Amino acid sequence: MNLNSGKIYQGNILVVDDTPDNVRLLAAILTDRGYEVRKALNGARALAAVEAALPDLILLDITMPEMNGYQVCQQLKADAKTRDVPVIFISALNEVMDKQQAFDVGGADYIVKPFQGAEVILRIENQLKLRSLQANLAEKNLALERSLSELKTTQLHLIQNEKMTAMGQLVAGIAHEINNPINFVSGNLKYAEQYIKDLLKIINIYQQEYSNPSAMIQEKLEEIDLNFLRNDAEKVMDAMCRGADRIRQIVLALRNFSRHDEAEMKPVEIHNGIDSTLLMLQHRMEATKYRPAIEVIKEYAPLPLVTCYVSQLNQVFLHLLNNAIDALNPDLQHQPTALSSIPKIWIMTELIDSKRIRIRIADNGPGIAEAIRSRLFDPFFTTKPVGAGTGLGLSISYQIIVHQHGGSLACTSAPGAGAEFTIEIPLCQPEL
Repeated sequence: MNLNSGKIYQGNILVVDDTPDNVRLLAAILTDRGYEVRKALNGARALAAVEAALPDLILLDITMPEMNGYQVCQQLKADAKTRDVPVIFISALNEVMDKQQAFDVGGADYIVKPFQGAEVILRIENQLKLRSLQANLAEKNLALERSLSELKTTQLHLIQNEKMTAMGQLVAGIAHEINNPINFVSGNLKYAEQYIKDLLKIINIYQQEYSNPSAMIQEKLEEIDLNFLRNDAEKVMDAMCRGADRIRQIVLALRNFSRHDEAEMKPVEIHNGIDSTLLMLQHRMEATKYRPAIEVIKEYAPLPLVTCYVSQLNQVFLHLLNNAIDALNPDLQHQPTALSSIPKIWIMTELIDSKRIRIRIADNGPGIAEAIRSRLFDPFFTTKPVGAGTGLGLSISYQIIVHQHGGSLACTSAPGAGAEFTIEIPLCQPEL
């Protein structure tokens, strides 16, 4: 730095003028006030000096050979690196049109030659102070944007936590209330089945012992169609047993899915969570008037227990599988669509290495365009019709996998080629 002894450094100023005497005079005035001064005698050298080291401000003459000050300023303002550097034109041109053109090309101020040193210093100080205020404002705006983003994320977590807590309590309550009566029904079905068999045996014995029943009994036997009743009773009891067993499976799936009381990480069997989620969504995969039933293809690899927040991971499975089902449902657009193939969802798991697992959920739906895929994990972004989605599911899933489990969540897709979501999470979480 070419600063006088005892002077406080004020900033770096580039002086551009093809008249050496003007350059020397300006350099002396500015150096005396504590500014570091660099010099350029033409436009090309000025641009090279700016490229080498960015100045805090530029004093720029207009009338110069080969490249005038307007052209220099235009090039500076066209470059993202230099566009914010304030340019003060300093020229003997004193016409209104000259000044207007200076401001049109991006000049911050205009000083007419011959100049007064005090005026030059005052205008420089004003521009540097203005630039400092603008930089502070930009920094505060950036901090405000970060705070807003953090607020949205916090709000997202609060909404989801409240939602999942309420849903977990509701699901657990329903499962508990259903579990008691279904246990009662299941426990008594075997006795009812045995009673019916015993009664049918008695009827068979009566028919053997009294082969010629009275007219009244014969009429009643024909009315109830005893042979049909005897054959169908066993089928009815079998169907009732299967139905009760199905309800027990649903109750178990509800309890496994909610896990609302398991806030801590614990080792779990990942496939159980996927299967429980599939069972809860089975009604959405049945055939509709718009498409046949969705076929689910599971390709599970042997996996060790995974230490995770099981309830939250189940949320991710629910969101991803729901999205896959939505992609295979043309009725979301309320118009019939002839599918060229059976709608399918693939669920594949694998052990990547001794520390990580991968879960892939894919569908053969219409696929996702790049413009949409780049925003999939943004909060509140959705392409679904109004009322069909909030745009929170994938964003929440990303937060759960990436921020809470130290994993990754990505989507690969192309229009007409289906979509595949890939989850990678560690087997064990690092000790805090």
